[in-house]
Amino acid sequence: MLKARRRIMLIGWDFDARINLGESSEAPDAPAKVGEFILWLVNRNPELEVYLLRWDMGALKTLFRGSTVLTMLKWMRHPRIHTKLDAKHPPAASHHQKIVVIDDCFAFCGGIDMTGDRWDTRQHIDNDPGRHRPNGTPYKPWHDATTALTGPVAAALGEHARARWERAGGPPLAPITGANDCWPDDLVKDFEHVAVAIARSSPEMADCAPVTEIERLYLDQIARAKRMIYAESQYFASRRIAEAIAKRLEEEDGPEIVLINPVSAQGWLEPVAMDTARARLYESLRGRDKHRRFRIYHAYTAGGEAIYVHAKIMIVDDRTLRVGSSNMNNRSLRLDTECDVTIDAAQPGNEQVGPTILAIRDGLLAEHLGLPRDEVTAHLAGSQSLIATIEALRGEGKTLRPYEPPELSDMKAWLADNEVLDAEGPGQMFEGIGKGGLFRRLRPA
Repeated sequence: MLKARRRIMLIGWDFDARINLGESSEAPDAPAKVGEFILWLVNRNPELEVYLLRWDMGALKTLFRGSTVLTMLKWMRHPRIHTKLDAKHPPAASHHQKIVVIDDCFAFCGGIDMTGDRWDTRQHIDNDPGRHRPNGTPYKPWHDATTALTGPVAAALGEHARARWERAGGPPLAPITGANDCWPDDLVKDFEHVAVAIARSSPEMADCAPVTEIERLYLDQIARAKRMIYAESQYFASRRIAEAIAKRLEEEDGPEIVLINPVSAQGWLEPVAMDTARARLYESLRGRDKHRRFRIYHAYTAGGEAIYVHAKIMIVDDRTLRVGSSNMNNRSLRLDTECDVTIDAAQPGNEQVGPTILAIRDGLLAEHLGLPRDEVTAHLAGSQSLIATIEALRGEGKTLRPYEPPELSDMKAWLADNEVLDAEGPGQMFEGIGKGGLFRRLRPA
């Protein structure tokens, strides 16, 4: 944001102006808290404008965040800070995209909102003093991921952000042109000169056609996998994705599929909806997994505390790397708005990306197993198996542990089977009840 010259667009599910961004040697006098930092940015640059778009229902949290309300009032009085609550969604839907666009030249797109309980390091140290809320109370270890992008893909995300702003009731915004010094000086690039795909979800509404690019991409990536699928997701509750996995597990020579999940979803409704659906899907898939090629694991700290996996990542063979906001649940496919980005080695000009994709996958596994990446890579080279490598290298302390499905009460099983709390789209909150439940397409004809 220090490099922004004319426009910053912040689009998110939640936003907390109290969070601490830390310090920068480039601007030692800059405020550390994001709310005051944004005010400082626009006051030092008379050409800069900031646009903040957030989900309207998520904004209710602001009422209980003390100084955030005061900061928002300061923003609203500033002529070059524009805030809007996005209510353009069906009942029970949310705007779940997490996007930042700077001068249409640089963008973040991934799973991280600018809100509390998100900061951590890849070491996920027990009792890390940096892992605390604005009021000083600690929170649990957190694992997340986003992408940093520049070039035409950043411009395309800028176009998407402007369209979201206008659809939410904001005035049309012209694209920013001419920016060229927008990459953070100390940020190392993993890829250069590659094609990047953008996939979106957007629900059907009276004046808006549905967008199901994310669903099609999940199904296509699973169908095209040759040997290995590595994925991280906050949830595993989508029956469409489970059906696609089931088809591959029944093949004689299909791919291994490893999914990293949190032990349990956060909140009071999410565990009922998501954890119970995961248990039912897992048991159904286990019955079809005669070759034992599907696993779910949880990540733990060195002290044995569960790490909350919020990242949304899918890596298929050495071919595709996907990062975004979408989870493997029904609402991410057709009810909520989502945005993912993908690098595919099959695209012209991307032929060289395979080794980097594998290095990122092995680095994630090494992070979870508490081991050097080279050790993970060497074992994978010998075993040619994600599952065999994890089973051989996991141990005590910082490690991965297998998922163990819980015993479900009759009520929880009914809620999961009928998708009462995880609808596939607008108007389908109770569709499962009338059409045979969670596994209606997995059953033989």
